Amino acid sequence: MVRMQIRNGRALSPPSLDAQDRSIIEILRTNGRATNLDIAKQLSVTPATISSRLQKLEDARAMRVVAVTDFAALGYNVIIAVGVKVRGRDTQEVGRDLARFPEVLSVNIMNGANDLELLVALHDFSDVQEFLYDHIAGIRGVAGIDAGIAVDIVKFEFNVVPL
Repeated sequence: MVRMQIRNGRALSPPSLDAQDRSIIEILRTNGRATNLDIAKQLSVTPATISSRLQKLEDARAMRVVAVTDFAALGYNVIIAVGVKVRGRDTQEVGRDLARFPEVLSVNIMNGANDLELLVALHDFSDVQEFLYDHIAGIRGVAGIDAGIAVDIVKFEFNVVPL
């Protein structure tokens, strides 16, 4: 079995989720503001049960509740997928350096043509050249970049992992 390494580079063991855990997560996906009492009523359990389950899910890093913002509402009108080739430096280190840019939404270590894949949000097209060639290419170990600009977003699923 392959274990994903998330953010800090340590292997994570997948938590086992039962039907009740999945139901809690699904309710919160639909309404992130649902209270423990709201969830408890829907699942016919006590609010204390929900509180305990949520704490276990959060402690296991199986879920978290966050506010999701809209790209355009915050003035980000350009989304770029960037492939990065790394030479002469550890790929994890380069990835961590790139992850420090607030415009970088995700950094993935890859096998294949590129060592890293980034998803980047920028305010407008005038920011593209500076970000690619001054910021990304300026990181020690970046040997090449291959960028593609999104012309339309067909699907952006912020739930990330299907239940």
